Amino acid sequence: MKKTSYKISKMDCPSEEQMIRMKLENINNIKELDFDIPNRSLYVYHEGDSLPILAALDDLNLNTKQIISEEITDYKEKDESQNQSKLLWTVLIINFLFFGLEMVFGFFSKSMGLVADSLDMLADSIVYGLALFAVGGSMIRKKNIAKSAGYFQILLAVIGFVEVIRRFMGFEEIPNFNTMIIISGFALVANMFCLYLLQKNKSKEAHMQASMIFTSNDVIINASVIVAGLLVKWLDSTYPDLIIGAIVFIIVAQGAFRILKVSK
Repeated sequence: MKKTSYKISKMDCPSEEQMIRMKLENINNIKELDFDIPNRSLYVYHEGDSLPILAALDDLNLNTKQIISEEITDYKEKDESQNQSKLLWTVLIINFLFFGLEMVFGFFSKSMGLVADSLDMLADSIVYGLALFAVGGSMIRKKNIAKSAGYFQILLAVIGFVEVIRRFMGFEEIPNFNTMIIISGFALVANMFCLYLLQKNKSKEAHMQASMIFTSNDVIINASVIVAGLLVKWLDSTYPDLIIGAIVFIIVAQGAFRILKVSK
């Protein structure tokens, strides 16, 4: 096994890291890529000659220089696929449980905010399920998974926004603000825990980045529903719940477009 280090002077953000991962994806003798973006360095663990790796990096025009290539004997391959699968199963189960919880309480409390949040949780569960199929797969497969998740999120956002408009045009009972606040509070704690797990993983792969974007949106959405519950109480009106519901679906759509950008 060899460890070859490269100095890449134009690598200063995760987007360049993603470009490099995509470029080197099809070089079979590469075992691991270790990025040090602050120092603009890349360490490649591989077998055989390092010249094909340098040639591929040169094609990116990031001003790459090979520093040293040396034999190593203490290399232990990381099982990133297993770690990602365990993480995704954890956040999938959490999101699916809260989808059911929020849908039931959203229906009985007549809260559009909770219903919107529950559908967002369902979307996340499906996204995490799709991402599980991407773990360990090719870069093209991972990008396609992220793209499918983005389009699905857009579809849910459109359906939800149409429902909000329908409710604005008709008579709706004032939702139960206590249920909105309590259930959204539990969901907020759950999503903050999921976001912590995803950030701790530090993966820059498209399907994992998509999962993190979804969960970041969830934290904002949960807090918004809590605010809506307080406003329903203070104003004795259904409009705060409907307005927050509309905002939630706009946030959902924005997250979808960000995911589509990651998958390019």
